[in-house]
Amino acid sequence: MAHEHDHTHEHSEDDELGFRVQALERLLAEKGLVKPDALDELIDTYETRVGPRNGARVVARAWTDPQFRKWLFEDATAAIGSMGFEGRQGEHMVALENTERVHNMVVCTLCSCYPWPVLGLPPVWYKSAPYRSRAVSDPRGVLADFGAALAADVEVRVWDSTAETRFIVLPMRPAGTEGWSEDQLAELVTRDSMIGTGLPKPPGKTS
Repeated sequence: MAHEHDHTHEHSEDDELGFRVQALERLLAEKGLVKPDALDELIDTYETRVGPRNGARVVARAWTDPQFRKWLFEDATAAIGSMGFEGRQGEHMVALENTERVHNMVVCTLCSCYPWPVLGLPPVWYKSAPYRSRAVSDPRGVLADFGAALAADVEVRVWDSTAETRFIVLPMRPAGTEGWSEDQLAELVTRDSMIGTGLPKPPGKTS
């Protein structure tokens, strides 16, 4: 298992921004300017649908373009930036490749460092203490909880994201997608598959 602890601080800029967002949410709700349910729906949209679509396009490009794939593993920040996905929380990106023998999973054990430009808002569970601890101590159990049980001979590598290095997982391309366009392939890529806690959707299940 690959596991790295290179945090230089216990509370990252992500945490500070999260506290400010929560305070703003409470203020807006208290003043009646926004309904909590509507705000929850908006946040869910950016967590699970709009935000991760950028990363899905990166993955689909890597699946179909060998030169881009090579570039992604050599310099993920530059490769991703060439598609227009860059900025705050997207610096120092590293791409990890899932194969039939190796499965990578990302966690941030001390805070909640997360590549916003390609994955959108971090999900609540990613920031939770149970995930952050179990991802290290029992990664296979976590994967099983997410419905991504792996064969016993697959090595699980856990990578600790930091303010200096953020990761995106390149999942294995689903079988039966030969000849598919980037747009079609992007519909199979889930947020969780780019964190490593899930797998892409199989062909025929893009909704």
